[in-house]
Amino acid sequence: MNEPKPHLNIMKLTLSLSLSLLFLFLSLVQGLNPKCDIQDHSSTLQVIHVFSPCSPFKPSKPLSFEESILQMQSKDQTRLQFLDSLVAKRSIVPIASGRQIIQSPTYIVRAKIGSPPQTLLLAMDTSNDAAWIPCTACDGCSSTLFAPEKSTTFKNVTCDAPQCKQVPNPSCGVSSCNFNLTYGSSTIASNLVQDTVTLATDPIPSYTFGCVSKSTGTSAPPQGLLGLGRGPLSLLSQTQNLYQSTFSYCLPSFKSLNYSGSLRLGPSAQPKRIKFTPLLKNPRRSSLYYVNLEAIRVGRRVVDIPPTALAFNPSTGAGTIFDSGTVFTRLVAPAYMAVRDEFRRRVGPNLTVTTLGGFDTCYNVPIVVPTITFMFTGMNVTLPEDNILIHSTAGSTTCLAMASAPDNVNSVLNVIANMQQQNHRLLFDVPNSRIGVARELCT
Repeated sequence: MNEPKPHLNIMKLTLSLSLSLLFLFLSLVQGLNPKCDIQDHSSTLQVIHVFSPCSPFKPSKPLSFEESILQMQSKDQTRLQFLDSLVAKRSIVPIASGRQIIQSPTYIVRAKIGSPPQTLLLAMDTSNDAAWIPCTACDGCSSTLFAPEKSTTFKNVTCDAPQCKQVPNPSCGVSSCNFNLTYGSSTIASNLVQDTVTLATDPIPSYTFGCVSKSTGTSAPPQGLLGLGRGPLSLLSQTQNLYQSTFSYCLPSFKSLNYSGSLRLGPSAQPKRIKFTPLLKNPRRSSLYYVNLEAIRVGRRVVDIPPTALAFNPSTGAGTIFDSGTVFTRLVAPAYMAVRDEFRRRVGPNLTVTTLGGFDTCYNVPIVVPTITFMFTGMNVTLPEDNILIHSTAGSTTCLAMASAPDNVNSVLNVIANMQQQNHRLLFDVPNSRIGVARELCT
């Protein structure tokens, strides 16, 4: 029997290693390039964050860790002012959270509007009701525009229609119901209209939304918005027969290129094993998703928070809400300080604490992170490290990703924000007046 030649064995080994390295390289390349062409199906929509490479709203140039944090905080402050105005129910309020909806890691879905359908990107917003879409010839709009003149199913909503009474500050135009909103440095003029809106594979005929015709200033949202609140013009109210006022979402981490979440509409395919907490009703702002936050635990210790800091009060709007548009959880000052102080104590009282923007609990050395648990009526939500900390890309700075309300926002709200919701499935079951939360990797 002839022995195999040594150089042939070397060639085989070299070929095997080359194929292995090629496979590894292709796998890494695939991992670094997100799949942007995932199609919506059934009643499930793909959810991406606006910093994703798949998003046309991502920053034009890469931001440093410090720049991105400061920008997100700035937009969050605008968001909190918006939420505070909703709670106070002032006569003039913004339709959205201004530019925060676009430039912070808020989440967007695809929608097809009109006949034939035109594809637009809409921001998911659980604290707004109506959909708002920039339209052809909009003066001051910078995003993709919906062209009503190309849709055979488009129509204006007349001034005597009941929907005209459901928008803020309505007025009667030549052929439709109009309304104007002032927010920050922006003024937004819209017409109330109807057209077919298709979400995933579900066409929704005669959907009522605002068609933005003019926007001035720097605060106007350049993209569309899908309202997931509980008010009369929200998606839930307009599709009660189709989706039975039920939806869930899983928000992907904005740190990962390959993660995209999902928005599931309707009661089918929702998780069966999930814990719930009751929804609370606030007649002053019925669209917000209030829940009863009873306590907060850091590690194994329930921190000492004054009951008034967590109490639900419909007359003042105080209490706790889940919100998809705020990035970092904000607690009223007494609650935040109690959580922060216990967090610092458990990390190590002798470690030097630094600040970054509005975050006052940062470290420049590796730390052991205690868990933080939100204790709601009937449900505890324990956050892992990824939902608690912000890490710099260089790894030199780590911050607690929560804060108290800014000094210029006299907020009475505790806001459970989208960073703390990431990689969880949140199920909004409005007919049974409850919200469920369960861990889920959003991929």
